[in-house]
This record gives sequence, C-alpha cells and structure tokens, in this order.
Amino acid sequence: MAVSASPVISATSSGSGVPGGLFRAEPLYSTPGEPPRLTPNMINSFMVNNHSSSAGGGGVGSGGGGSGNTNTNECRMVDMHGMKVASFLMDGQELICLPQVFDLFLKHLVGGLHTVYTKLKRLDISPVVCTVEQVRILRGLGAIQPGVNRCKLITRKDFETLFTDCTNARKYLIPIEDIKSEVFDAFLGNLILS
Repeated sequence: MAVSASPVISATSSGSGVPGGLFRAEPLYSTPGEPPRLTPNMINSFMVNNHSSSAGGGGVGSGGGGSGNTNTNECRMVDMHGMKVASFLMDGQELICLPQVFDLFLKHLVGGLHTVYTKLKRLDISPVVCTVEQVRILRGLGAIQPGVNRCKLITRKDFETLFTDCTNARKYLIPIEDIKSEVFDAFLGNLILS
C-alpha cells in the first residue's frame, strides 16, 4: 500500500511549508537508541521562524515582557566542551540550561538530577528558575524534553564548579568488586590465622 508523504505544515499563518514549524520534515532521532541532538537545521529553522514573527529583531524569542529587561528571553547556542548548549543572557550573565548540561555532561558521572541538586546545595550554587517563555523556547530548541514545564539555569562558572566536583567525586569511587575482594581476602586471612 503506497502512502504519499504529507506536506510540511508551518506554525506561521502563511502555509508556505517552511520546516521547523509544528511538524518537522527531518526525524528527531537518527537511530532508536540515540538521544535527541540539536542539528544546525533545527536551530536555524527555529531561529528564522521566531525572528520573522518578532518585531525589531533581538535573539530567539526576544521580546519585552513587563520586566524592563528585554534580554531575558534571548536564547543563544554557546559552545561548551565541544557541544552546543542553550543559554540566556540575564543581568549581564550568561546562564545555561541545567537539564541540558546534565544530559550532555553529568548523567554518566552521577546517579541522577536529584544528586545534582544536592551537590548544588552543598556547593552553595543557586540556580535561576526559568520563566514560562524561556521554558517554551528551550522545549522548541530541543534542549529539554517536550513534557517538561520547569527548568533551571546556572552560570557557566557554576557549571564548571559542578562538573569539577562530579568528576573529582568519581575518581574516589572504589569499584564494588575491589571492595568485595578486599573484604573476602581479609575474611579468609582471619580464618587461616585462627
């Protein structure tokens, strides 16, 4: 049974079929086991669609709220350790998406995001809570999962502190096999001596 491909529908009012709207022409996952990655096409199409709908320019999702600081919703993709990470410029500081950097850099070092929040408290790092609009922008970019409705941001310096703490903590972990063999050897030694 032959099925024809449906046209790409844009989120904008003009039905021009620009990719990056509600439906994507390209798949989000290239293989079933691979986590989603931001491709340059996804980033560019998102930025083009938001630039055309916002008056006056700015960054992705820029626009004045009632706060007087028009930069809070300007999202940029910055390079961290060779990966592109979503960041916002707020009060002159670059803040990066904590769940995204956890997924990219920390999840193989620590047990989970809850462990990261515990480390943040111990390190006296206070993340900034995203606004609703910032969460929408991050979801649109693929930096956070579609069902997520809360997100926190940290500075690049705080991330480096957290990353160093996670990697240093990992160095001092003793594999469970080594512990078992040391305990077993000590136990056998005590049996032989007695």
